[in-house]
Amino acid sequence: MLCQFSFENFMSYRSETVFDFQAVNIPEFSDSLICRDGCSNLLPVAVIYGPNGGGKSNLLRALGCLICTVVKPIHDLEKNRLDFIVQQKISCEPFLFHPDAPNAPTSFQIYFRTGGYEYRYFLSVLREEIVAETLDRRKIGGKRPAHIFSREGKDIEVGAILRSENVNTNVNSKMPFLSFLAINYEIAVIREVQSWFESCIVRSYASPAAEMSVLFSDNAKFKQRILEFLNDCGIDVTDYRLDMQEKQIFLTREIDHHSYELPYSHESDGTKKLIALLPIILLALQEGRLVVIDELDAKLHPKLLRYVISLFKNTNVNRNGAQLLFTSHDMATMKNTVFRRDEIWFAALDADHSSEIYSLYDIRREDNERVNSTAAFDKQYMEGRYGADPYLQNILSGGDWS
Repeated sequence: MLCQFSFENFMSYRSETVFDFQAVNIPEFSDSLICRDGCSNLLPVAVIYGPNGGGKSNLLRALGCLICTVVKPIHDLEKNRLDFIVQQKISCEPFLFHPDAPNAPTSFQIYFRTGGYEYRYFLSVLREEIVAETLDRRKIGGKRPAHIFSREGKDIEVGAILRSENVNTNVNSKMPFLSFLAINYEIAVIREVQSWFESCIVRSYASPAAEMSVLFSDNAKFKQRILEFLNDCGIDVTDYRLDMQEKQIFLTREIDHHSYELPYSHESDGTKKLIALLPIILLALQEGRLVVIDELDAKLHPKLLRYVISLFKNTNVNRNGAQLLFTSHDMATMKNTVFRRDEIWFAALDADHSSEIYSLYDIRREDNERVNSTAAFDKQYMEGRYGADPYLQNILSGGDWS
């Protein structure tokens, strides 16, 4: 489970930027939180809004870049333990609107929980070379973290756990030491961290190719759940099959006691999006995975988007701590009946053309009070009160376009 992610000098983000999945102490939707004794409660869902070019997608790309940097070397050598479900390789590109930024490293830091531990992993990269790297862990409920390893340039220092394994510290400068250990050794703590990174699912529906990448299984129970979800979404399908010869998926419908098959390619864009999306959502819910999706709302009716969100917020469905992080432009779901204030985030450019993010909970009104939990979030956002659309008021008020 993701606790917190921070990064700096990545694409449109220059300064250190912190995204937090830890829930603040507010009453709304408290029964939807991921709770565990001895540690902070976590959010099951977070959404990022903001104007085009504000940095929404780049925040997700930063997280995807870290995941890809760690897992791709493992996957390329076929040493992965889980299927690596990432859309594409995401390059580590620095901020470009400052003379010093291209020569400075890009850094990532992530806190996550898996098993009985909370891990902190830090990675700093400059021109594909690993500048620094650290891995620590702390037992949930414990106080003192244990040092696994740290790296500064070519110098690698290992903690007690790795010293007992007599690991080699001579590693390629372009490969994370974490990846090197996962490829070459069978060490329990590294396996646990490796499996968490591999479990993360990254998808961008800004690319049409994402809708052509469909995960299917012959498992009867999995298939039945997919069909149930499709029917819950109003898509009346009784069966589906994958024809390997034609390399095509066919969906079956029962109409007037007759069965009809329709190729996947003939379905509507919205239906294809759901068929591509639901197996990923189901896998995440079953195994407690993190799902990161750019433009989740694209081609989806607002009611269907709300349905997907509700799956993660329903603890009877989401029993294993799955989390959903996505970007959206859909105002119909920016409601206090859908989200907590700390689940809504905004991305926008500052005066230096660098992106920044902040949550709705962080915003203060003119009287220095927080936005009320009963406020009309969508209406106030459209009025420009949340600051993530600096040009929106001018557009809506019919500004001078002459």
